[in-house]
Amino acid sequence: MTERQMASTERSLRIQADDDLKSMFVGTVMRKIKSRTWKKQRYFRLQEDCMTIWYKSKKAGNTHSTFSVGDVEAVREGHQSEVLLSIADEFPPDRCFTLVFRGRRGNLDLVAESAGEAQSWIKGMRKLIDNLENMGQREKLDQWICDWFKKADKNRDGQMNFKEVQDLLKMMNVDMNEHHALRLFTTADKSQSGTLEDDEFVLFYKMLTQREDVLRVFQEYSGDGQKLTLQDLKDFLREEQLREDGVQQYALKLIERYEPSDTARMLQVMTFDGFLMYLTSPEGSIFNPTMVELYQDMTQPLCHYFISSSHNTYLLEDQIRGHSSVEGYIRALKRGCRCVEVDCWDGPNEEPIVYHGHTFTSKIFFKDVVTVLGNYAFKDLKGKILLKGKKIGGLEDSMNGVVDDSLMGEVSDEEETAEFNDDHHRNDSIRHRVKKSKQSLSKELSDCVVYCKSVHFSSFKHSQIHSKFYEISSFTESKARKHIREAGAEFVLHNARQLSRVYPSGLRTDSSNFNPQDMWNAGCQIVALNFQTAGVEMDLNDGLFSQNGHCGYVLKPAFMRNIDERFDPENPQNGGYKPLSLSIQVISGQQLPKVNIKEGSIIDPLVRVEIHGVPLDQAKQETRYIDNNGFNPVWYDTLQFTIHVPELALVRFVVEDYDKTSKNDFVGQFTLPFTCIQPGYRHIHLLSKDGTSIPPSSLFVHVRITKLT
Repeated sequence: MTERQMASTERSLRIQADDDLKSMFVGTVMRKIKSRTWKKQRYFRLQEDCMTIWYKSKKAGNTHSTFSVGDVEAVREGHQSEVLLSIADEFPPDRCFTLVFRGRRGNLDLVAESAGEAQSWIKGMRKLIDNLENMGQREKLDQWICDWFKKADKNRDGQMNFKEVQDLLKMMNVDMNEHHALRLFTTADKSQSGTLEDDEFVLFYKMLTQREDVLRVFQEYSGDGQKLTLQDLKDFLREEQLREDGVQQYALKLIERYEPSDTARMLQVMTFDGFLMYLTSPEGSIFNPTMVELYQDMTQPLCHYFISSSHNTYLLEDQIRGHSSVEGYIRALKRGCRCVEVDCWDGPNEEPIVYHGHTFTSKIFFKDVVTVLGNYAFKDLKGKILLKGKKIGGLEDSMNGVVDDSLMGEVSDEEETAEFNDDHHRNDSIRHRVKKSKQSLSKELSDCVVYCKSVHFSSFKHSQIHSKFYEISSFTESKARKHIREAGAEFVLHNARQLSRVYPSGLRTDSSNFNPQDMWNAGCQIVALNFQTAGVEMDLNDGLFSQNGHCGYVLKPAFMRNIDERFDPENPQNGGYKPLSLSIQVISGQQLPKVNIKEGSIIDPLVRVEIHGVPLDQAKQETRYIDNNGFNPVWYDTLQFTIHVPELALVRFVVEDYDKTSKNDFVGQFTLPFTCIQPGYRHIHLLSKDGTSIPPSSLFVHVRITKLT
């Protein structure tokens, strides 16, 4: 048994000996809560694999449900969901907890019979999640194989017959003829029992997933085709991965970290298994791991950073009749958002409420929003919150305590006026009515606004002369685009000194999003998106802010911070920037997810690479599609791009299921900043439409970036 296998076994035994998990193995009756009136008892139990939660109704006969621990993102203790807040008067917080699932799956709100039982499940689930996150690559792969075995073993006898294997291949997106499938099955069936058991299925899976594409690279650098010597590995790292510094130490580190054979590690060589483990690890990813961490200067003025920002954060659906919820704030903050919107209005009994004013959206209490912000807003911030809003007088007046009572009272709603003027510019009656709209402003709220006073934007010239550092202007998307078209360089200079916020048009009642890249090209810091709406716009937002420790702040390029430079996003070539050539060879795909649940349906995948940046850099190219193979499609197609402003470019990889009669179906995507790309042979670990990981789905590519002379 290898050290890694021993470590895995020790971890498994440690888990099973844990008191909290022992309690979960036995099982617990808890109330599943959906609303104040829907509270039903369910029996919950942890399965022996320590990976699956099984539960059923006490009355529903044999029917039951399961979910994987890997699907659970977090465990919240107490009344930390909208549903549990609604029944806070009925059940104490020490008996309540919430399981938050990845993606768009709804929360599971539970009430235990006692505080002790609740604690066992809260602590136990957190231990299981930590254990899963700390698994090595090989353990994760073994777990994934085990999950597939369970799905395919329909009669649950711990064995798989050939019919179950054929069904499994279809589930895994593999279109394989019966003769070839039977040959693999027979080879793996060492016991000649006509079925595959644990180790036999692992062997079958490994034959199925042989990586000829990676083997080709391995053998190109291996002297004997069996191993990479330390020198072989160094040659590969220098010539293909373009590693320059500390190559010997890095090669030794890779062998120690990824080589599964004790003998090979002792001889300082790498086998094919170790080479594959390295290429599928974070160090073999297209995303440079040093840029995943916090690596930028975080001491510059706030206007020098792009800031991950949300629009109408409280909404989970559309802008007119949508559901308002504190869940919107929790999801946005956990996704890295650092600027949230709280539309605060007078409510009944002088209790402030939050909702989209003058619409039919539901209402939530302001105090619940503030509680959530206190719980979730300080995962990597400096313990400070800045309020952006209307302010009576200026910062200097507040500091000197000279705010006159005559300044108190009404302020116009600049944003609402601007929005209606832009979107209904042909309708004079609406414009006239909105311009007259006034709102009363609380002095206490005004005093809380310090560094982000909302002011009306007149012109770039006026701003340059009169604006204060603590002032911020908001622009509708259409107004921002107009400024970019007509005075792009002036907008960039304005944003080197001042904060700007851009928000969606009032006509986007379906909560759709505009393209944020256009606004980042002009240096706009606070580009507010509807986080609840999946799509390319949120992919770009997630991609930009996936760097720098996922802290929600990204330092703008130097030429956008320096007021002595003149950068025009519409004409970047005037600044003397030297373009780069980006060459991407799309080699293969691995275990792409099914998009059509129809039985027997196999995808026909193609890969599209999109460049998002200044208008001159916007481009997209596609590979050909591969017939009926979502499991291990091979392309070896090369796509070429020219990048003029790499500091602003994002690269989006999209996999689609080709359809000649209708629109292609989305399969997966991954978006990252151009500056975070690692050259060489790299894996791209795909994400779902919601931005969550879908392991082990990936693409294998070769990347080259060169200067254009």
